[in-house]
Amino acid sequence: MTNNSFCVCPLASGSKGNSLFVSCNNTSILVDAGLSGVEIERRLTTINIDPESLRAIIITHEHSDHVKGAGILNRRFNIPVYITQKTWHACSNLGKIEDLCFFECGIPFEIDQILITPFSISHDAKDPVGLTIEYKNQKIGIATDLGIATNLVKEHLKNSNILYLESNHDPEMLINGSYPWHLKQRIKGRTGHLSNMDAKMLVSELKTDCLKHIILAHLSEENNCPQKALLEVSKSLNASNIALHVAGPDQAGKVITI
Repeated sequence: MTNNSFCVCPLASGSKGNSLFVSCNNTSILVDAGLSGVEIERRLTTINIDPESLRAIIITHEHSDHVKGAGILNRRFNIPVYITQKTWHACSNLGKIEDLCFFECGIPFEIDQILITPFSISHDAKDPVGLTIEYKNQKIGIATDLGIATNLVKEHLKNSNILYLESNHDPEMLINGSYPWHLKQRIKGRTGHLSNMDAKMLVSELKTDCLKHIILAHLSEENNCPQKALLEVSKSLNASNIALHVAGPDQAGKVITI
């Protein structure tokens, strides 16, 4: 994972915790750190990554399933934390961060020649962001925890080689499930989460010849299952050569390289 190829590996994805490992051009970063520091370290070890090699943790929003381990990893391994100021002020449990780097939506920044572009998404957080990560002619698009895919989101994600997209719930399972009504409404709402059908529609607009991999992320353990997500989103691919994957909650996923 120390060459010019992009490597992506979901360490965890779901309501219990989220973290995505990305590596390119000898630079490794985490997008979110929503497990304990010990567990993130353990999962990195399973894919032969030393946490001390990480150059950054980029936080997408303040919910605990995205930030839980960021403070511990920062202090233990001196990993800079990249975050918006609004999100930082909304975080109450990270503790002291020694190396804090603020960014703003719409303003790209670089980490070791890797270009990162944060963009606003629709979610019930203070300043939630999606990301694109680019190096030379390779691009990863990341958008989880969003209630709707706006034109802004689609514009940033287009022409990605790898898409890491939310496919949170099956609408029927959600409506018939045990969640209280107010929570069902939140999940379905414009600042909630994308359904499998929403993900399918988004993929149908984003698929191009350069798109090689789609990773479905943030699946609800109660209101979805990998088989339903894969079946629904695959309808938009029409036997194309795009590989479709699902990120899970309990262990690091497959390392995907382009």
